[in-house]
Amino acid sequence: MNDTDYVTTVSTELGWIALIGRENLLRQLKFGHKSEAAVLRALDPDLLDGAEHGPWNRDLVERLRAYAAGEPVDFRDVRIDPGPVTDFRHRVLRQCQRIPYGRTLTYGQLAAKAGSPRAARAVGSCMAANRIPLIVPCHRVVPADGRLGGFSAIGGVRTKKRLLALESG
Repeated sequence: MNDTDYVTTVSTELGWIALIGRENLLRQLKFGHKSEAAVLRALDPDLLDGAEHGPWNRDLVERLRAYAAGEPVDFRDVRIDPGPVTDFRHRVLRQCQRIPYGRTLTYGQLAAKAGSPRAARAVGSCMAANRIPLIVPCHRVVPADGRLGGFSAIGGVRTKKRLLALESG
């Protein structure tokens, strides 16, 4: 197995996106930045250290461009490395990645799907720490009271609202 990480950047209708990946395993994604330099600064320095800059996973890059342009894209097949997470967080991230395009789940529903029906608050914490947004679509997880809740990506709730509107057609 190749243990070299690659950093790829792409300008999209959702702003600049940066990916860090190894072979066919996505390790981090940042999006929504106004410049390539800004999105690179947003990456985890520990993951970025030693990574080579250049093309990586062109298929995923093209799918992200299409998604940003408003096309319904399914990312459920993308292999991810969520980093050092607990078994609970791993289950939550996997279940979140399975939420279909254009759909939402509440924090409680996602907790139940991950096998911990009383862990809605812990799901919120997991979503806030998600290092692979869009692919693990934490923007599709909302509070039961109909509000949008928080969103840790650049732009916060405004960006979450934009993504949900993009997916609603």
